[in-house]
Parts: sequence; C-alpha cells; structure tokens
Amino acid sequence: MKIVQAMRTKDGVWQQKGQQELQQPLVLVFGDRSLLEDKEVYKEVRHRFPTGNLVFGSTSGEIMYSQVREETLSVTAIEFEFSNYTIASANCKDFDSIQGLGAKLASELKQEGLAHVFVVSDGSLVNGSGLIEGLDNQIKGNIPITGGLCGDGTLFEKTLSSYNEIPKEGNVIAIGFYGEQLEVTYASNGGWTPFGPERTITKSDGNVLFEIDGQPALNLYKTYLGEKANELPQAALLYPLSLQETDGSKPLVRTILNIDEGANSMILAGDVPVGSKVQLMMSTTDDIANGAASAAVAAMTGRVSKPQLAILVSCVGRKLVLDQRTEEEIEEVVEVIGDQASVTGFYSYGEMAPFSDSNRCRLHNQTMTLTLISE
Repeated sequence: MKIVQAMRTKDGVWQQKGQQELQQPLVLVFGDRSLLEDKEVYKEVRHRFPTGNLVFGSTSGEIMYSQVREETLSVTAIEFEFSNYTIASANCKDFDSIQGLGAKLASELKQEGLAHVFVVSDGSLVNGSGLIEGLDNQIKGNIPITGGLCGDGTLFEKTLSSYNEIPKEGNVIAIGFYGEQLEVTYASNGGWTPFGPERTITKSDGNVLFEIDGQPALNLYKTYLGEKANELPQAALLYPLSLQETDGSKPLVRTILNIDEGANSMILAGDVPVGSKVQLMMSTTDDIANGAASAAVAAMTGRVSKPQLAILVSCVGRKLVLDQRTEEEIEEVVEVIGDQASVTGFYSYGEMAPFSDSNRCRLHNQTMTLTLISE
C-alpha cells in the first residue's frame, strides 16, 4: 500500500508527506466547510491528484498524523498493491427516503469479494440511522460498515460531501473495499457516563424527539441545562442522551444536532424510537481520552498485521469537552496502534460502526471510531 498525505492551510499553503507516484489512488479529503465551498480548492486537489478518485467531507476539525487542526484541508491518497475499491454516490434530495438511498448505494457496490464499506455522509440533512438501515438491509448485515456524518464546526448550518465533484449538501458516498489480502478491523468507544433519572420517550418521529415522559422534550432538556440552555444547540454536545431501545439492548449515544422552538422538539443525529429509555450523559477529559484508548485496543485485538492506514472519526462533542487537550485522544490511539500507520480522519456529527459482537452497523454519537486497514 502506498500512501501520500498533504495538508492545505486556509491561506493556501500546502505541506506534503511522501512523494510516491500513484496511478489511480483513493483520495480522502477532509476539510473545513468554507474551504470545500471554494471551487479553486477543488481544482488544487485535482491538480495534485489528476488520476485520483476524490472523496470530500466537511468536518468539525481535521485529524492527520497525531494532530487536530481547524480551517485546513487534510488529504490522504491511498494506492493498494493487492486490493481494490469501488465508489458509489447519491444525493438524499433525489430519494423519497434515506433508506432507499442507502439501499441504492449498497446495490451499486459489487457484492462478490466485498470485504468492507466505508461511508462519508452529509451530516445535516441525513438521518444516519435510516441510512445505515438501507445499507445494511441490502447487504444483509454480512459486510461491516464504518464511517461518519460530516461536520460543520459547531455551526450546524450545512455540511458538504462529494465524489469527484465540487462538494455540496446532501451527498452520501460509500466506498467498497475488496481483496483477499485486505485486513480491516474497527471499533467504537465513548467514555460517557449516564446521570439523573431514566425517562421514557413518549413521542417521536424518526430522529425528531417531541416528548419524554409525556412532557415536551425541549422544555425538559432546557430545565436540566439551566443557564446553558441559552447556548443551544451547541451546549447539547456536552450533554448527549443515552438511548436504550429495548430492555437488554446495548445503549447508544445520541447527540442533539438542532432544536425546533416552534414544535418544542429536538433533532438528533439518529432515530429515537418511542418506548426507548433515555438518560442524560456527561464526561471528563480523562474519560474521553481513556475511551479513545479503549477503542484502539479493541480495534487492534486479533489483528494479523500492523495497520498501514488508520481512519479516525470522532464526535465534535468530544472535541468540545477536551478543548485544549483535544490531541490527547489522538495520541492515545497512536500509542496503541503504533506510529507506523498513516493517520487521517475528522470530527463528525455522528459515527458509524458495528458493536464488537456483530457485523451490523449502528449509528453512534460522542464516540471515537477507528477503521484500521492493511494488506
């Protein structure tokens, strides 16, 4: 596997690591939304990788090496020696349901020899749970899926993504990886602790939460936030919800992406089914860093070879908690997986990965999710 990495600052300065000639690389481009909106930036990337297949995604922070940057462009070009890949792309505005979009993408990935699927999705218009449902139903849960929902800093205005075109809203890109010598492992972990009373969702519609215990959800949430309610929706990133869909099921974490004052509701990154149990959650910087280390340990468990590429997707809420110590969770991951791996990734509005005991993907929030690749 050949890997070339480059970074572009908002002032247009490029720094590149590696000078290898690449024939038809997969080029992952993660960057600040304002940069991705610039047509000249797209031209610059295309000029550097004229034969590459470019996959763009906007972020809430860029991860490269063991560093976290903002207002930059991180570019990772990958050329496989023994393996190959295909890419499918679609826009949610062209489908009646997000499940239909997911099924369409999965159907465009050749199933024979498919080893893994990595997804870069719009993070503001797409219900991540529905997208995963459509993908998973089409491939019957047999192929693991990882990835993330694009970010927009803490603005929550719009997110951008694309495949071989100027990034725009609503795009979802699925990358299928193939090859007998390909080894892909993954893991996801949070580090958040539930607190307060456990309550029941009594009214919701997909990823829109209206009532908890028969009370308007937004009013109840504001009561808990106190003065921080004036900082919504950003303040919600510090206090996500633990969601248990059924008795005995593994809890998921749900981030509140936006609020609707008129409907007294909250829009979350994924589904919040009626009857689910919810609790507020909180965390500390040490808990977040330890959660990242635990994810790395799980992703490395059982690996045959050392990872050559590590794609990290971490939630913007974790970045807010860590603040000036954000790079600590990346350093924890690198310490576990080793510094031989090329590291890339982004801070997201949602992460995709199966639990450790299943191939079926789930939408997570507030986690560090790793995808480790080698051949």
